[in-house]
Amino acid sequence: MQVILTEDIATLGNAGDVVNVKPGYARNYLMPQGKAMLATDGRVREIQHQRRVVEEKVKKEMKSFEAIAKRLADQSLEFKVQAGDEGKLFGSVTNADIAEQLTARGFEIDRRRIELAEPIKLLGEYEVEIKLHRAVKGRVKVQVVQAPAEG
Repeated sequence: MQVILTEDIATLGNAGDVVNVKPGYARNYLMPQGKAMLATDGRVREIQHQRRVVEEKVKKEMKSFEAIAKRLADQSLEFKVQAGDEGKLFGSVTNADIAEQLTARGFEIDRRRIELAEPIKLLGEYEVEIKLHRAVKGRVKVQVVQAPAEG
């Protein structure tokens, strides 16, 4: 019996896949729980059409994300911070700080997409990875420099 999965099932496939299962499994488990629906010709065509539409949309988004990644590679962010004698910061530079500077430069990037294992706590130059999409990652240079002493 052919059914269309409405959600991902590890042993069968992903949502939208058309799979063959035993009739009892489909009638007694998959369909009552809303995990699958009967695969009629109309539904199969509709699912294929939706996939094509989603694939087109993803292709356009990927081009957009790749363009953003190229623009990010040209950026160099500078943070002037107070630091001790050995270059340890009095505080840290976090992904929220990086997101704030990127927003000021016209990039709308959520701080959760900035992959920083832990906040930057030393002076120096860093390459920070930004996850724009599951297949596209951008990089931005971050320089943490000593702020001039006040007084």
